[in-house]
Amino acid sequence: MEKNQTMVTEFILLGFCLSPRIQMVLFGLFTLFYAFTLLGNGLILGLISLDPRLHTPMYFFLSHLAIVDIAYACNTVPQMLVNLLRPDKPISFAGCLTQTFLFLTFALIECLLLVVMSYDRYVAICHPLRYSVIMSWRVCITLMVASWACGSLLALVHVSLILRLPFCGPHEINHFFCEILSILKLACADTRLNQVVIFVACMFILVVPLCLVLVSYSRILLAILRIQSGEGRRKAFSTCSSHLCVVGLFFGSAIVMYMAPKSHHPEEQQKILFLFYSLFNPMLNPLIYSLRNTEVKSALRRAMCKKSHSQLE
Repeated sequence: MEKNQTMVTEFILLGFCLSPRIQMVLFGLFTLFYAFTLLGNGLILGLISLDPRLHTPMYFFLSHLAIVDIAYACNTVPQMLVNLLRPDKPISFAGCLTQTFLFLTFALIECLLLVVMSYDRYVAICHPLRYSVIMSWRVCITLMVASWACGSLLALVHVSLILRLPFCGPHEINHFFCEILSILKLACADTRLNQVVIFVACMFILVVPLCLVLVSYSRILLAILRIQSGEGRRKAFSTCSSHLCVVGLFFGSAIVMYMAPKSHHPEEQQKILFLFYSLFNPMLNPLIYSLRNTEVKSALRRAMCKKSHSQLE
């Protein structure tokens, strides 16, 4: 770098390029979605921790999904809400990279977690008699530790590669949070190494897990077709289709964002796709994976009845 260049110490997040009135409407709408996300995932965590009947591998994984979704939303949505009210409020360089690291960490963990959950359902439906042996608590804890460790380490690699780059201006990020590709556009150096690492990581953390998820659910659907009961088959299909919708939205939008040619996706369209990560997916996951579940509904009724009995006493 030349001596007359000044290092960037803070960034301005441009957010959504809309009129002030529309931004206020979005602020109210996103605040409502954010509240639903925290409430839904918090309810799932509370029910799983308080009800002994939900202390099973499936709900162990769901509790981690709820934790990731809460952390995911808390990392990006508050900054987005502040940005809608005060578009000129800067974020420090360290704060921006911290947000990038946390976003990547939770996104990568969720990718791996969805694979683990699909494998859990495959074993439960296709090998029910061996389920307790295959999905022992030791295996479950090992899978979770591995998911969290891999997600954190891979995110750390990406952030470390960003730290080697000089940022000498401009300091405006055309996004509503510190997204890695938007940050790389502001670097005053060659970012090809970063781009290659991102693409390779996508192959191992998006394409391969998506294939594993699809294989698991294909085996599950074949097992469902052999179910004699029409009602049981209908319920199983309903559950699997809703799960696949979430998987499709999550992996599909990620692959489009990080692996498709960028010229086909304008920046405003990219922001909408990223809303699926930071807002819509964390809000929908409790509804699709848990609150539609009969066992969770029963646990909620038991908790409410227990509370009403304690109030009567």
